[in-house]
Amino acid sequence: MEIVTVLPAPDLEQTSYEALLQTNVGPAVAARLEAITHDTIGKYLFTSGSTGMPKGVIQTQRMMCAVIAGQEALRAEEPDPNDPPQGLEWMPWNHISAGNIGFNGNLNAGGTVYLDAGKPIPGMFNETIRNLYEVSPIVFGSAPIAFAMLADAMEKDDRLRASFFAKLKYMGYGGATLSQDISDRLQALAVAETGMRMGFTTMYGATETQGVTVVSWLTDRVGLIGLPLPGLTLKLVPNGQKLEVRVKGATVTPGYLNRPDLTKEAFDEEGFYKLGDAAKFVDESDPNQGLVFDGRVTEDFKLTSGTWVSVGTLRTDVLAAASPLLQDAVIAGQDKAYVGVLAWPNVAAARQISGLPAEAPLGAVRASAKVRAFLKEHIAAHNKAAGGSSGRVGRAILMAEPPSIDGNEITDKGYVNQRATLERRVALVEKLYAAAPDDEVIVI
Repeated sequence: MEIVTVLPAPDLEQTSYEALLQTNVGPAVAARLEAITHDTIGKYLFTSGSTGMPKGVIQTQRMMCAVIAGQEALRAEEPDPNDPPQGLEWMPWNHISAGNIGFNGNLNAGGTVYLDAGKPIPGMFNETIRNLYEVSPIVFGSAPIAFAMLADAMEKDDRLRASFFAKLKYMGYGGATLSQDISDRLQALAVAETGMRMGFTTMYGATETQGVTVVSWLTDRVGLIGLPLPGLTLKLVPNGQKLEVRVKGATVTPGYLNRPDLTKEAFDEEGFYKLGDAAKFVDESDPNQGLVFDGRVTEDFKLTSGTWVSVGTLRTDVLAAASPLLQDAVIAGQDKAYVGVLAWPNVAAARQISGLPAEAPLGAVRASAKVRAFLKEHIAAHNKAAGGSSGRVGRAILMAEPPSIDGNEITDKGYVNQRATLERRVALVEKLYAAAPDDEVIVI
């Protein structure tokens, strides 16, 4: 059954919202509502699979309410009832960001959500662009890959730029670190359209925790994950070369559905949930400047020299160094002598750099001498400034096949699964480290 207001859909059983409000629910429904407590289970959400097999995470009413309350507690001023939130949302509601924080936040604020059938993947982002001609969001949140595609589109389309920034108050990214280059490009577009820079924020968390930290102040720096939401306790525990993030508080799940074994493993002896991510202070002498995401503890690896490679940091640096050529990348090199990169090209940028006709096949664009020279030159410049071997890239491959959702290479939230991609494309990894590299490998 579909509940509608003024736009009924054909061929579907429907109930008007007005009729729903007039329904006499009776004492049984009222009794059930009264029985709901903070610990009542509201839903189950499955993890995305980016860090292992999906698990059913218990979502209580306490968890969902606490994250919204925490955000409200950080408000510097009361919301304007005549200016409710308005957003365009593609992310699925079976995940925390859209299904709990976004959806419940809009319910709390009386906002409007326009559902976007587009996604930040090749062939589907055009639908998002079409929608942005019609919907001017007040807040726009998405994965970093979507902001890269949006910057590409707006730099070529003044009408799109005008519509996007018409009502926008701030932007938010999540799921991965936004590169400084993409942020700078978006700010340049904001200044060109509005005469001012635009606020950029992010919230860090997991399916098991809701939001944990948030950037609640204006800053030009990307990569921050902010400070803990009110009511949460965060601790940083040494793990190898990094500090692992652990959290306790009202937003944290009581456990996994029918998996007491996994629940026990997920929490430490003090009851803190172990996120498996790393973070560090911007300035240890001034914690108020916030925390910086420092990659996943389990993603980092050692080269044969014994040097640790910080995958999350290096990935962001490489994308920024080779902008606008690269769309995304994964970092290889565990137990190898040097770091290798498997990268997806930004097709529009690659075509422009290649100088080839618009109808030239992607294979020819990837193999273009100009494209290869561009990547080699920019990564070499990055290497020169990188210092030690942990930050230098020895070889790279530009991949033709886009990231596969079915292969678990990219989640439906739009960020890349490093481990799954390296496992699925092991043949390309072997090419990176072949004694005699073939023509597909770009030696830096």
